[in-house]
Amino acid sequence: MVDENKVNQVVEPGKGSKGSGGRGYELPLLLFAGFRTLIDRLHAELARQGHPDLRPVHGFALQAIAAPGAGHPTASEVGRRLGVSKQAAGKTIDRLVALGYAERTDDPADARRKTIRLTAHGVDALTRSAAVFDELHAEWARTLGAGRLGQLEDGLRAVVAADSFRLDAASWFGGM
Repeated sequence: MVDENKVNQVVEPGKGSKGSGGRGYELPLLLFAGFRTLIDRLHAELARQGHPDLRPVHGFALQAIAAPGAGHPTASEVGRRLGVSKQAAGKTIDRLVALGYAERTDDPADARRKTIRLTAHGVDALTRSAAVFDELHAEWARTLGAGRLGQLEDGLRAVVAADSFRLDAASWFGGM
């Protein structure tokens, strides 16, 4: 028989002590909740600013399409950047094309290849996303204090591997 009190002690977030004495499982939950808070606020604001159909998975795909130095990628290349199959990337790209965020073009070097590029609407979404993230960052700095937020960011940089800034989060969660 399972002791329900023990189960509740293990799975109830927020019941650990404050500060550095929290329970180990709380850290990923808090980090994820912070991530979700930022992403949900971003998308609410993007919807208000004229991008109501944009979803978090689309943001990852837009970033993969617009990756610096990559030129105009193919669906296969977008899939590799996102950690998903060409078919899964293709479905997301199809949706972005239908929404007017991306377009398929013929590769001038190889007519058999179709490359993907952002439209002005897609560039606008990324530009607005960057501005909203700056606003959210400033809001967190006001709430936590700029010094504490800086310490949090520095601490995360110290424990997160440099190659962890990847776009395959959607596939890691089992989406896309």
